[in-house]
Amino acid sequence: MMRRWHLAHGRHIDLGARAVVMGILNVTPNSFSDGGRYNSLDDAVAQARLMVGQGASIIDVGGESTGPSAAPISAREEQERALPVIEALASLHGTLISIDTYREETARLAVAAGAHIVNDVWGLQREPGIARVAAETGAGLVIMHTGRGREKLADPIEDQFLFLRRSLEIAHEAGIADERIVLDPGFGFAKETPEDNLDLMARFEELHALGFPLMAGTSRKRFIGVVTGREAPHRDAGTAATSVILRLKGAQLFRVHDVAINMDALAVADAMLTRQAHLSARSGQ
Repeated sequence: MMRRWHLAHGRHIDLGARAVVMGILNVTPNSFSDGGRYNSLDDAVAQARLMVGQGASIIDVGGESTGPSAAPISAREEQERALPVIEALASLHGTLISIDTYREETARLAVAAGAHIVNDVWGLQREPGIARVAAETGAGLVIMHTGRGREKLADPIEDQFLFLRRSLEIAHEAGIADERIVLDPGFGFAKETPEDNLDLMARFEELHALGFPLMAGTSRKRFIGVVTGREAPHRDAGTAATSVILRLKGAQLFRVHDVAINMDALAVADAMLTRQAHLSARSGQ
């Protein structure tokens, strides 16, 4: 699927021909693999610069941990962490910025501060007013599937369709155009076992029936740790393996902690896809 993803502030990014990497920038003390490393503004900006230099097209700034055991914080605390970083990154020429939040107010302030994308891990279903923010600001929108706080269907793909179609209804009712939407199946979010996540990977192509570009967020997730036997900070090679698998299954964006290793892995996957398309075209002549 080739699509131009339209973002806030008149920006866009083309999806499809090459994998696009979104670098994770957690400005939190308790994120599961890198909490506390980028709490200062200088450290956060330096890490963003590093990831952009390694090939990240987007920096995703998060001010609240979304881990299942993380204690909730106030909107004000989230904003005090994230907004100064977004303002600083907005001055870096060409950098695309995403705000990882489910809060309407935080999303609005983040876009005003320079963010181009709103990345909602509750798929517009925690604070539906966040959809109005995306509609009114023209922000790009990542709608993520989650099974938290509700009864899930037994079939993982049917549950994806159930949840994401409701999220898309909310988006369309708010007036968000399709060319501003990307979907994320939410690896690790109430997918409790390795099998839950591996099954979602195995059936990933079925999600293309929804008709939107897809983002993969497997980075350092627990299921990779179970498979590899490694703790969270040492799961980047396993993450890169999942990135390649999902790229070959049609994912277009990849949200990762370690940009360099995933860029290399995805470059090989893209070369493979290009060569495969060439051979298919030649055999069809």
